Amino acid sequence: MTDVTTITRGWNAINIPDLTGKKFIITGGTSGLGKETARELIRKGAHVTITARDARKGEATVIELGTDRVSFSILDLTSLASVKNFAQSVKEDFDVLILNAGVMATPLKTTEDGFELQFGTNHLGHFALAALLRKRVQERIVSVASQAHRFGNFGDRSIETIRSRALAQGEYKPWGAYGASKLANLLFINELQRRSVKNGWKISAYAAHPGWSSTHLQSVGPEMRGANLESRITGGMNSLFAQSAARGALPTLCAATYPDLVGASYIGPDGLMEMRGFPKLTRAASLAYDQLLAANLWSVSEELTGISWA
Repeated sequence: MTDVTTITRGWNAINIPDLTGKKFIITGGTSGLGKETARELIRKGAHVTITARDARKGEATVIELGTDRVSFSILDLTSLASVKNFAQSVKEDFDVLILNAGVMATPLKTTEDGFELQFGTNHLGHFALAALLRKRVQERIVSVASQAHRFGNFGDRSIETIRSRALAQGEYKPWGAYGASKLANLLFINELQRRSVKNGWKISAYAAHPGWSSTHLQSVGPEMRGANLESRITGGMNSLFAQSAARGALPTLCAATYPDLVGASYIGPDGLMEMRGFPKLTRAASLAYDQLLAANLWSVSEELTGISWA
């Protein structure tokens, strides 16, 4: 693989190479970034499997995308049983796994398996899914992160502190929990790349963030709290300042398809404060590259999910 230090300036969906015969899986593909990512991959000839928690939304999205090269499967990342069922349903190898689904700044809740909702959905569910599908992935695993990782942390970085965060023990702040889950996405990708090289898994791991993009994600937390005014304000701010979901999907599309990217590359928008624009290579906060924290997170993630990458 040839090292790449830059991405073509102004890279757009039209620059995606021909993907005829390529197969992609995208979690959370019924709206927002996931649906727009699927749309562009299909346009370039790929077959895409999107996941959905709701069968009606999955069916509606397949109809909207209008091709026999898209299908949907049920997956609920808040349930390890659902993750295992979905993984068992994947009978063929595929090229790229895009870990896109997520929740943001929700009230304190736990998943079916007792994990803090944001950590369980955004990190642990995806960690388990990727582990179960590792031998099926032929090329890349891409995680959709966020600039919010910059206000995430795991205290003293110990296994005990990470476990407490995952199990919703101690003080809970919605945005702090979201930041920690997005930091976990980046720690996971960086550790996955290291382990892939060491163990000869032949998977390249990448992360991307969409900047400020107009999706329903920002409204989920207020809606769960019944904060209707906050939800309306959030929607208004999105309409005024956020870029479209189609533009926000470009860093993910770039991470999933750009030739010869260096493993563990992180891609975001090239505009002011990386809030909007075309894809560029960027750097995460220094904590995202902490190898002790990443190794401890990996250990806790295997422990809590009961799923090993061995």
